[in-house]
Amino acid sequence: MTMRTRTLGTTGPQVSALGLGCMGMSALYGEADRTESIATIHAALEAGVTLLDTGDFYGMGHNEILIGEALRAAPAARREKALVSVKFGALRDPDGGWSGYDGRPAAVKNFAAYSLQRLGVDHIDVYRLARLDPDVPIEETVGAIAELVEKGHVRHIGLSEVGAETIRRAAATAPIADLQIEYSLLSRGIEDEILPTTRDLGIGITAYGVLSRGLISGHFTADRQLAPGDFRAMSPRFQGDNLRHNLDLVEALRKIAGQKGVSVAQIAIAWVLSRGADIVPLVGARRRDRLTEALGALDVTLDAADLAAIEEAVPAGAAAGARYPAAQLAHVER
Repeated sequence: MTMRTRTLGTTGPQVSALGLGCMGMSALYGEADRTESIATIHAALEAGVTLLDTGDFYGMGHNEILIGEALRAAPAARREKALVSVKFGALRDPDGGWSGYDGRPAAVKNFAAYSLQRLGVDHIDVYRLARLDPDVPIEETVGAIAELVEKGHVRHIGLSEVGAETIRRAAATAPIADLQIEYSLLSRGIEDEILPTTRDLGIGITAYGVLSRGLISGHFTADRQLAPGDFRAMSPRFQGDNLRHNLDLVEALRKIAGQKGVSVAQIAIAWVLSRGADIVPLVGARRRDRLTEALGALDVTLDAADLAAIEEAVPAGAAAGARYPAAQLAHVER
């Protein structure tokens, strides 16, 4: 495996061709092993992964503390190359509930102050509002991050899960490095308007959910019992007939992967990689073996025949069920 690099848009940093999404090490997928999580971060850094993605609300700060601990224990050469992307703004309560998003300028600076402390760094490489605050114009939120850039607390400004109009308004306010948004074989909604807009503006894409939360990893089965607190227990794509339909799509993809001698996860990640040099997939590995499998996608080459076969097996819009429950979809702009 040779780690390639890509650039986040025209204003962002150069990063590894795959990034590590660390959310599952702290929240939403059941309990994770702290020792294994840190070992996985270290293995990713050793393999040449430079982009680590987190959110200040993942485990109410737990994920940032975890990443900070992993970075402090990593060899200096690896630590210095690591770039941390942070999402902020989600409001939580002591019971783990969600109560909206806060993009006010004062809140932006408050969130950043706590993230810098938890991560143990003097700057955040990419900083972004997790979801649009409907009560605060995006210009005000981005303007506040721009002030943090001027003061050296943040290096680059990102966006997350917003539509084409908001992207243009944000980019007119300050340089935007990238948009973080779900993109996979089962979630291709960005292709109509959002992806053309980011490309027109020179904004990169960091794609999360490339394995659809494990649904198209090749490891998920219809009889799997989800752990308490696992987000997927409420996800429409993991319910009843939807799940059975979606796993049929996985089996069709498995046949193509088998013909190439690769895993389902590897061909699904390779497909996202094939969509353009401006797209950096985030893999949500929580264990070293899953990380190793994901990194193997870098050695998978998909030719025109492969892409046509994948398109036939899993055409756009083939997934059954929405990617989020209705209450969460209300916060996603399209």
